[in-house]
Amino acid sequence: MVTISLCMIVKNEEKVLARCLDSICELMDEIIIVDTGSSDETKEIAGRYTDMIYDFQWIGDFSAARNFAFSKASCDYIYSADADEVLDEENREKFRLLKENMVPEVEIVQMYYGNQLLHGTVYNYDRELRPKLFKRLRSFSWIEPVHETMRLLPVVFDSDIEITHLPENNHAGRDIGIFEAIIQRGERLSERLFNMYAKELLISGDEQQLKNAEEFFKNAADAGDTAPEQMKEALCVVVKAARVRGDYLKMFRYAIKGVTDEGISEVCYELGEYYLEQGDYQEASIWYYNAAYETASILNIHAGGDLPLKRLSECYEALGMKEQAEQYRLAALEWKSE
Repeated sequence: MVTISLCMIVKNEEKVLARCLDSICELMDEIIIVDTGSSDETKEIAGRYTDMIYDFQWIGDFSAARNFAFSKASCDYIYSADADEVLDEENREKFRLLKENMVPEVEIVQMYYGNQLLHGTVYNYDRELRPKLFKRLRSFSWIEPVHETMRLLPVVFDSDIEITHLPENNHAGRDIGIFEAIIQRGERLSERLFNMYAKELLISGDEQQLKNAEEFFKNAADAGDTAPEQMKEALCVVVKAARVRGDYLKMFRYAIKGVTDEGISEVCYELGEYYLEQGDYQEASIWYYNAAYETASILNIHAGGDLPLKRLSECYEALGMKEQAEQYRLAALEWKSE
């Protein structure tokens, strides 16, 4: 049977760390905890499970911290977990069977990551496969300073194990701060991180964070060499940022670019928000309908689903059309992401 090292990076996780470790510690042959600057009881809690606790000075780069944690592992495989994850009894048994039957050809095992949409995370899927278990001698390397991922060119096995994500709070503020620092340093964002930054802003960004990002995304929208998908993502951010600031001329200028061709749910939704603020419920309902039924979302799946449906209900309620309002209210409650 293979051996497994658990590698975690943590900071101020006293509320959830024991819950996570209790759910997986019996499956691990070695537990490595890397602390990036906790000021609570995180390290003391970790000490109940392992003496392999290391300090790592935070440099605003999750990949650097994870690579440091991986460097301390000595088992056949490395399991990477976050403190707000939980493995329930059914999936613990699946993990045990996987460990007992692992064949050496497998270099990465992917597991389902569930419960994503409940907490307003940046991800648009409630359940998705993610690489979680890595063969140690393959010398895997984490890349990207935020929303870090693994450089993947190995033999991958997709398991049916599902990890439940139960965060205590939304980490968008922390992540957006890292993005802002990258931009301030003049560094380029990869296409993947460009997408993630735009998602964070559309789903969880506040007014100041949108304002801070607006010029960056405006420059991308205006550049002649921006890829089509990134152009759409940039337009979504600029339109929302301009509307929130009350710069409606700018909002309409960039929204026009976003409603040509097949359109974008996020842009239609923002136009609906504008008209709703103006008290023009008839016009607002047109744009909310377009967001829900005539276009597709690219950053925030809710912008093409339950959010415009709820607004349609509000618009028809304000217009005195009770039956239609109730239909859309129920449609919003019944909406589920694919």
